[in-house]
Amino acid sequence: MSPPGAEAAPGALSVPGPGSASPRQLFGGCWSCRLLSGAGLLMAAVWIFQGPRSAMKKGVPPSMGAIAQIAFAAGEGRGG
Repeated sequence: MSPPGAEAAPGALSVPGPGSASPRQLFGGCWSCRLLSGAGLLMAAVWIFQGPRSAMKKGVPPSMGAIAQIAFAAGEGRGG
């Protein structure tokens, strides 16, 4: 803060106060980008989920890796 009556130096930039500028939205509020990325996440979760599931349908007992992969895909699908 400057003392009362003090003038700004010539050529000094004024700094706007907090809340004076509207915050920029992530991705600029582009709904098509959000829908595309959300659909991509859901499709990735389905792709990851189908690998172990198809092996289990063939009668192969699931491994710890397959169980982790299914749990990851289920969590990814919920987060999208």
